[in-house]
Amino acid sequence: MSTITHGLQDIKKELQHLPAEQITALCLRLARHKKENKELLAYLLFEAHDEAAFIEKVKAEAGFMFSQLPVQSYNAAKALRKILRLIGKYTKFMASKGAEAELLINFCTNYIQYADRRSSYKPLRMILTRQLEKIRGLIKNLHEDLQFDYQDNYNNMVEDAASKFSWLNKNSYLL
Repeated sequence: MSTITHGLQDIKKELQHLPAEQITALCLRLARHKKENKELLAYLLFEAHDEAAFIEKVKAEAGFMFSQLPVQSYNAAKALRKILRLIGKYTKFMASKGAEAELLINFCTNYIQYADRRSSYKPLRMILTRQLEKIRGLIKNLHEDLQFDYQDNYNNMVEDAASKFSWLNKNSYLL
């Protein structure tokens, strides 16, 4: 026996007919089942009203994690992926492409500052190149005004990365 999965529209219609107390009980029950549901609900209730402050908190948390980055390349790559998972989770909560671009530019800036420049470990290098490609795609899909704001930060960051990492070809990533 399998349960029927209803669509979002069906759920929305049903929620409109329920009293506030019952909706509250359903939200609390949903939050009990998964940590990510609880985190999303907490974000929506306490943090969503001030997105800029939330972005600064995420940047601070990522900065702290970068300061604890291990020296060994393998462990550093694992730690960087952990930071990216954290950023990915929070950008999913915010559902803002501009915020995602800002957090990823911050990630790359911290990567340039903290990652081992002498390392030839390919997975470590690929983390940066994938994020640069992702940021380029995000910036291209933003509104023109936002594109201009992020494009300058992005190009400066790529220039800095190319000066510090000999393996990075800046012409491949500049906007």
